[in-house]
Amino acid sequence: MQYDLWQWLALLQYELLLFAGVFFLIGALDDLAVDAAWLWLKARGQAVTGKRRRSLLQHRSLSGPVAVLIPAWQESAVIGQTIRHLLDTWPQPMLRLYVGCYRNDPATLDAGVAAAQGDPRLRLVILDHDGPTTKADCLNRLYAAMTIDEERAGRRFAFTVFHDAEDMVDPGALGLLDEAIEQGADFVQLPVEPLVVRHSGWLARQIGSHYCEEFAEAHGKAMVVRDALGVGLPGAGVGCAASREALGRLAARRADGLPFAEDSLTEDYELGLGIAADGGRCRFIRARGEDGRLIATRAFFPHRFETVVRQKSRWVLGIALFGWDRVGWTRGVTECWMRARDRRGPLTALVLLAGYALVLLTGAMGLAVVTGMAEPAPLTPLLRAVLIANAAAFAWRIVMRFAFTAREYGLGEGLLAVLRVPLANVIAIIAGRRAVTTYIAALAGRAAVWDKTEHDHHPAQIISTLRAAHR
Repeated sequence: MQYDLWQWLALLQYELLLFAGVFFLIGALDDLAVDAAWLWLKARGQAVTGKRRRSLLQHRSLSGPVAVLIPAWQESAVIGQTIRHLLDTWPQPMLRLYVGCYRNDPATLDAGVAAAQGDPRLRLVILDHDGPTTKADCLNRLYAAMTIDEERAGRRFAFTVFHDAEDMVDPGALGLLDEAIEQGADFVQLPVEPLVVRHSGWLARQIGSHYCEEFAEAHGKAMVVRDALGVGLPGAGVGCAASREALGRLAARRADGLPFAEDSLTEDYELGLGIAADGGRCRFIRARGEDGRLIATRAFFPHRFETVVRQKSRWVLGIALFGWDRVGWTRGVTECWMRARDRRGPLTALVLLAGYALVLLTGAMGLAVVTGMAEPAPLTPLLRAVLIANAAAFAWRIVMRFAFTAREYGLGEGLLAVLRVPLANVIAIIAGRRAVTTYIAALAGRAAVWDKTEHDHHPAQIISTLRAAHR
């Protein structure tokens, strides 16, 4: 039997429908299971966001000395404001801030020195080799400096807090972390709240703000479920803390006596899982201040398309591909489930690509049917059921995305989150492809480097500018 062009295209359309439909449905069932778990917790009163007084947390007497580690490479545009804001927001004298700079990055070092303003709590640590290496390597150097200070003082830090060079810390965050560590947690993650991009054009705003709905759902639901299940929590690298004992145990397991693998691209993700694998207790804590806003770390995420793709591809590469090799799997069913969710990135990109190719093909086939060039292809009952189930699951996903985004950012941003779904999908497709090609290159022997994100605005700078404009 011979097929003409339209018959071949109809056959391709059917196969793509079956492939995309089945894998979309698997992903939808995975998401629905998390939704169901969250709704169950909510109904039982176990997913309630607590209310706390920021002022009390801000001036809480710490249970012991605390070290804050910030690695920095080419961050002269933001590191000064980060240092000053952090030291002003967290006034505790038992706090010590370690900022790692490279010897071939004098601009970042100069910005750090200028921001110090004689505050003895700041220590600038200069790496004795040129950068960039990896963020993990910079953190290891900060850890080494911290241990030297402990030996000199004859006293260990109670816990270590991790932040990035562009973060705006919350006044109540340090007290909340200290409280959780004092109550026996070994690793604590607080929510991350990306800020809506308002200092750029409309398209750049949508690109940068699509992180808002992703974190609103991940840190409003998925991490709450993981915490309730008692599984390892992936660290976000910001707004998280590890007890000194847990961090020391991680370091003791490695031959170099340092807690992070220098070739890791997602050392933050591995931190929480590593502490859990070592028997540590992990906690995710959500709380709101008197004003109703989350006690969270805030920052502007990248808003240039190529920068967003580069960042997302690094996450996929480190978590889904290198993570498979480095972190592996565990025996626990729930732990394996969560790690499988973390590693969906490349498959999700492939299925999304098939889905968008299907949209174009379906449009072409529909035009051919209307013009009489082809006959409509019948759907089997099974395929029709798969498509109906996917449509229902997609509608539910849209509702959830809107609800979680609107809760934190308002109705307008919730509606924009729905409109940004195609944009987020395109970014996921391109980032997934880039991650796979980079992984193949790494298998061929290419060394990992710090593929960092550029930062040109600090939240405190934008907020102060807006306040001045409204006076």
